[in-house]
Amino acid sequence: MKTFPIIVLLFSMAAGARAAESDPPEPRPVKPDFSADIEARKSYAIPAAEIVVFDVLLNQFDRQYFGCCDFDSNVHTIRRNLRSSWVVDRDPFTVNQLGHPYQGSMYHGFARASGLNYWEASAYTFLGSAFWEIAGESTTPSRNDQINTGIGGAFLGEALFRMANLALEHEPWGWGREVAAAVLSPPVAINRAAFGDRFRTVFPSRDPVYFTRLQLGFSGSDEAQGGRSGVHIEKNEALADFYMDYGLPGKKGYEYTRPFDYFNFQATASSANGFENAMTRGLLIGKAYDAGRDYRGVLGLYGSYDYIAPQTFRMGSTAVSLGTTGQWRITDRWQLIGTVMAGIGYAAASTTLSNRDDEGRDYHYGVAPQALASLRLAYGSRCAIDVTAREYYVSRLGAADRGGHENVARFDAAFTWRIHKRHGITIKYLGNRRDLSYPDAGDLTQRRQTIGIFYTLLGHDRFGAVEWD
Repeated sequence: MKTFPIIVLLFSMAAGARAAESDPPEPRPVKPDFSADIEARKSYAIPAAEIVVFDVLLNQFDRQYFGCCDFDSNVHTIRRNLRSSWVVDRDPFTVNQLGHPYQGSMYHGFARASGLNYWEASAYTFLGSAFWEIAGESTTPSRNDQINTGIGGAFLGEALFRMANLALEHEPWGWGREVAAAVLSPPVAINRAAFGDRFRTVFPSRDPVYFTRLQLGFSGSDEAQGGRSGVHIEKNEALADFYMDYGLPGKKGYEYTRPFDYFNFQATASSANGFENAMTRGLLIGKAYDAGRDYRGVLGLYGSYDYIAPQTFRMGSTAVSLGTTGQWRITDRWQLIGTVMAGIGYAAASTTLSNRDDEGRDYHYGVAPQALASLRLAYGSRCAIDVTAREYYVSRLGAADRGGHENVARFDAAFTWRIHKRHGITIKYLGNRRDLSYPDAGDLTQRRQTIGIFYTLLGHDRFGAVEWD
């Protein structure tokens, strides 16, 4: 896919505008579970047809927009691609690492909006990606695109599907909930409009505890090192950040029987480069545990998709990890909520070049061990400290034709003070560093550090802490 979907910016703003709960929270009525009704009405044929139509329309748009020749597919190119070995392509970085996962999220959304479960929809996403690689483009099929679209797209698509249906469950929104759902997951809106009552049943969230946060503000560089001439860095930028934790552990009766019954999602729009990040991680298989009176959590296998672009460089990864998410009740007022995970993925990293035709094509793919630790220390409903550290090692294994390797590390820390009801102020530090070593380019370090101040709209009066007996 050669298009860059601006709609991602819109969904982050729309979703963030809907904060979950007032202060203090009022008990929500138990929502009916329509799982059996959805299963009875599901269709395997409809999403298959929708994916084919979507790919045909996308191919025709790309032919007109980009011209010759990557999309001039025909019977000859399809036959050749069916016999070809899969390669690693060199499309622009944002196309491969952001555009393709969003394309895959559309495939996943069509299947989920037709009543298919997560694993069935993931199969459609993977096959839809393969169909595009073989028939949608005239170029040789790409294995990196297949991973980004067919696997990363399922991870991103499930988070968007869940958020869209969560919006639909909130009756007070009226018509606004339909708009929000359409922006978050267009396939949900398409199937609700096209097939009437058949697919209008809302996917049951089973009333998870969730925490949302919208931040609007400005950030400035404390230190920036591009590592190459021609790299232009906007030292000051306006930012809009949306964050969601869905299915936080600790609630009595909430079970983790379906993939993404717990997930985390974050997207940040920047005035400097469009997107500073888009990241999601969700529990694929796992179970809740109770480690004593003051600690509850969930443990299992997570799937994650990350896109990070702090101006000096860009990095994208699709991965699976073992990890845990939990809450430790230190005292009645102090709560520690966090996730720790480690796993392996397939990642790419790129130096941000000046605005030339080849921008974003100078990058390296490889198998990437990675780890994450994310903690929030909350003091009642008054304030919270958030700290998150991530690290990715992009190895020479898997498409590292240049040899060499690189290490990407990201650390952010924020202090939020709730001023009145759901309104607060946040001071945030963000540091990014990339160390790379290649035989043809030598050693290089790129880093950027920023400090920002933000207005924060909170969606939970206890910063996501779950109250339990």
